[in-house]
Amino acid sequence: MLLLTIHIANAQIKKHRIDTMAVKNLPDITVVGKSSKSDYQQMPEIVGTNIYAGKKNALIVLDNVQGNVVTNNMRQVLAKVPGIHIWESDPSGIQIGIAARGLSPNRSWEFNVRQNGYDIAADPFGYPEAYYNPQLQAVQRIEIVRGQAALQYGPQFGGLVNYILRNGSETNKPVEFETQQTVGSNGLFNSYNAIGGKKGNIHYYTFFDHRNADGWRANSRYFTNAGYATVSYQVTPKFSLTAEIMRSHIRSQQPGGLTDMQIQQDAGQSLRSRNWFDITWTTPAIIANYQFNNNTRWNTKLFGTVGDRNSVGFLQSITTKDSINPATVQYNNRLVNLDKYRNYGVESRFITDYSIGKMKNTVSMGVRLYTGTTTRQADGKGTTGTGYDIAISGNYPRDIMFTSSNAALFVEHIFRIADRWMIIPGIRYEWLKGSSAGRNGYTSGGTEITLQNISRDRSFILTGLGTEYQITQSTKLYANIAQAYRPIQFANLQAPPTTDVVDPDLKDAKGYNIDLGYRGKLKDFLQFDISGFYLQYDNRVGTISVSGTPSYRLITNVGSSTSKGFEGYVELNAIRAFDKSQAIDLIIFGSYGYTNARYSGDHKDASTKGKQVENAPINIFRGGLTGGYKGLLVTVQVSSVGASFSDANNTVEPSTNGNTGRIPAYTVTDLTATYKFLKGLNLKAGINNLLDERYFTRRAGGYPGPGALPADGRTFFVSVGAKL
Repeated sequence: MLLLTIHIANAQIKKHRIDTMAVKNLPDITVVGKSSKSDYQQMPEIVGTNIYAGKKNALIVLDNVQGNVVTNNMRQVLAKVPGIHIWESDPSGIQIGIAARGLSPNRSWEFNVRQNGYDIAADPFGYPEAYYNPQLQAVQRIEIVRGQAALQYGPQFGGLVNYILRNGSETNKPVEFETQQTVGSNGLFNSYNAIGGKKGNIHYYTFFDHRNADGWRANSRYFTNAGYATVSYQVTPKFSLTAEIMRSHIRSQQPGGLTDMQIQQDAGQSLRSRNWFDITWTTPAIIANYQFNNNTRWNTKLFGTVGDRNSVGFLQSITTKDSINPATVQYNNRLVNLDKYRNYGVESRFITDYSIGKMKNTVSMGVRLYTGTTTRQADGKGTTGTGYDIAISGNYPRDIMFTSSNAALFVEHIFRIADRWMIIPGIRYEWLKGSSAGRNGYTSGGTEITLQNISRDRSFILTGLGTEYQITQSTKLYANIAQAYRPIQFANLQAPPTTDVVDPDLKDAKGYNIDLGYRGKLKDFLQFDISGFYLQYDNRVGTISVSGTPSYRLITNVGSSTSKGFEGYVELNAIRAFDKSQAIDLIIFGSYGYTNARYSGDHKDASTKGKQVENAPINIFRGGLTGGYKGLLVTVQVSSVGASFSDANNTVEPSTNGNTGRIPAYTVTDLTATYKFLKGLNLKAGINNLLDERYFTRRAGGYPGPGALPADGRTFFVSVGAKL
């Protein structure tokens, strides 16, 4: 029986080639069965209506991940995906910050983050921060696509991250109950409970997840609650409908940043006890699939994001004490900031095969319509209290509405030039509109400052070309070049009053990705993916000072950056190379990313020309060893990340407030064990940061700091689960 999923191109075995020579080069099929120990796979050439051939990609199978998925520990979950830089400053694991190739990890905003194929970020165009990420216990697999993903998925330079949730399709029983109960350090408690099944033409899945902990640092307690339900109905043998909804609520205390000296003294301390963050996120969707025949399929997703992001806190520099004011015998008032996101969209995709001579080719095309509204109320005068309280005195000085609209058409095509060789061109037409309106504050005399009447309406075309050549039956050479873009953000349409001016000719950031790599498997004991990349990022948006009377700061396109480097992954099952027995495993793996990301010579800010891009470590290595006997697996993993800078000026010495300065290199070791016994029972345990390393991955100038934000020290967890 299959334990997790059968991942087959086009959801069926597709007969791409009809000549007798094609027998030895069948379409990719990834089968993850009960005997599989690997959590890393390559994506097939085609899945559903999407083309993955010729692209740098990875498929992470969560049931096989040897790591702490309870708290969404991404350094363990994505250990085998080379070059992923991770911010580790949120103990709850909800605020996932990942990036690659010298881009910013800030809430993964350089990736197009999706769930079941649709957007879940605050606004993928104007404010693409992923405040919500699904709890990984509910995730079946994670799809990661670099480079040419921009043609199918839109605004990003980093690529695509798509969380595919469990849906009950892997069971044939009418009812199956699943539970996982976890306890750990610092009061960690997690309870995940799910019911799914299949009866007749209906399969369903629903779960509720609760997690709470006090956090490793002082003043960092949190709770999360999430519920999800999905129902799929096979209306006819060719047509199915799925309805699903996720609702997540998280509240966390924010311990704030520290200076470098304070981290050395006690990284677990906190000088902020009154800062809170609260997120409610709802993502409904309706998905339709129609199979015209073995060669032609259609998929449409109607989706929405209804999100609220609230924060209250004292956000002065960490060198300013948050203490009782002697004049009032109370704390000073806190600031309250509220965002509301109301986004709706539809994507419809169509894929079909057709023959030219003896070769079958594939064309995939689609259309996208999207509208989003963000209401931002900021700098409200909050209470002098200590708990979560978003009541304010008076009104919000800044009360702004941002809107974005989008329409897109995209086409990708697989031309099979020969039995072993394919070329994949693609094109995307994009229309975007972003605007802002509202109050941006008050003058010293109390006069309302109206936001500059800013609107951007533009359209453009992106193109790309990929290729894939089958060297042997199980290894491939791949390459692609594709244009990418990043739209003007809401923050760039909102100049601070009296100090900044927005350039009326401000343009979207554009550029391109190039990949060249070799990947594949050697029988059933070795798999690898090694590649080089080049990323050109033009029209970066920034701020420069303009002299005059008066002088001012101009928000404009400041120039370009270039990232180039290497990404490699190798996994060897040393026992299976000599002994085909499934009872014993000794798996050795390593992933390494080298990134040279620098500002180009055309940068308008002379002080940053040639400097290393901020938050871009040159070296990232993750490797480990997994030993297994029958149902027992034990993994030791090491993550080593090189030093980076927190600012474009490459400041080395830390500032007195911890906001800027070098981010030192660090190495973290994790230990995880899993034992699967009887039928459907499991026991998991782990020690994160086994050697109790003191390190930090991020400096913040504002929320949630300011200051350097320490990562967690040594923690442990124990988990018991069953599937009945």
